[in-house]
Amino acid sequence: MEHMLGIGALNARSREILQQIVDTYVETGEPIGSRTISRRLGEVLSPATIRNVMADLEEAGLLYAPHTSAGRLPTERGLRIVVDGLLEIGGDLSEDERVKIDSLLGASGRGYDEVLDEATRALAGLSACAGLVISPKSEPSLRHIEFVPLAAGRALVVLVNELGLVENRVIELPVDLPASALVQATNFLNTRFHGASLDQALRDIKAEIDQRKIELDGLTARVVEDGLALLSGGPDDGSLIVRGQSRLLEDVTAVEDLERIRLLFDQLEQKQGMLKLLQATGDADGVQIFIGAENQLFEHTGCSMILSPYRDTKKRVVGAIGVIGPTRMNYARIIPMVDYTARLIGRVIG
Repeated sequence: MEHMLGIGALNARSREILQQIVDTYVETGEPIGSRTISRRLGEVLSPATIRNVMADLEEAGLLYAPHTSAGRLPTERGLRIVVDGLLEIGGDLSEDERVKIDSLLGASGRGYDEVLDEATRALAGLSACAGLVISPKSEPSLRHIEFVPLAAGRALVVLVNELGLVENRVIELPVDLPASALVQATNFLNTRFHGASLDQALRDIKAEIDQRKIELDGLTARVVEDGLALLSGGPDDGSLIVRGQSRLLEDVTAVEDLERIRLLFDQLEQKQGMLKLLQATGDADGVQIFIGAENQLFEHTGCSMILSPYRDTKKRVVGAIGVIGPTRMNYARIIPMVDYTARLIGRVIG
């Protein structure tokens, strides 16, 4: 009955009883006894028979008794066996869930961050858990950049990178800047730095300005430098978006549990925590599930994570999206939800 063998290592009777206990745990969080299981199975098995099977499952480390009652709850290992069975048979979204996610992510013309934020909100709302997305810092190449004049001495910088993602930023313009300067700055960047990363383009321009070799006057050079600096700015550690923490905390009442969850989010926001999760997710195909103490981040929190990578058009992992919830979350419903959202993000950003 080793965990690695999966639910198929159990006989049909043991699988059915373990499934009943897990289903009750997901639904109510309460232990279930042999008499209740017998009734749910149409009394094809006697309470005595079920008690014997439950004793075997407990000895195998798949169940435990939370107190002196006759009821049992699944251990994290017992949950894992059932969840692995769900991954083997797959699952699908309801039509309403699919339409909801499509409607939130299907609109065009939005920036990368907006797409990820909408996806995180959608998952949080549909799963009743905390939705999160992990996005590492990347340096996509420059496909096109344009400076568009606005009122009150400002300009909109529109950037399109090699992935087709659009980013817009507003910059302040130097005083007395001629109208032709924005056209000149646009042409200069698209001619000289097409295919370069933003960071590389910014470094090269700064070097040329320092050496006075740049083909622009001083005011236009400042527009170019300020525009690229804004667009290439940001933390070196990547980003973490979390939505719906309050939903996660609704299932937690003890002060010590609240503190553990606060520490969990602190750890996730650290560079190493994010990168380790992203690497673990990207190293395997499809949805990855971390149940309780299987991952050091979740030890003693009573939380699990369902996470799936999303990829660019070159099939490279560029981030991961998923949910954090109580260990008794509805895995059967949420696994296909996370999988579908990750695939949809890949198509939207591609």
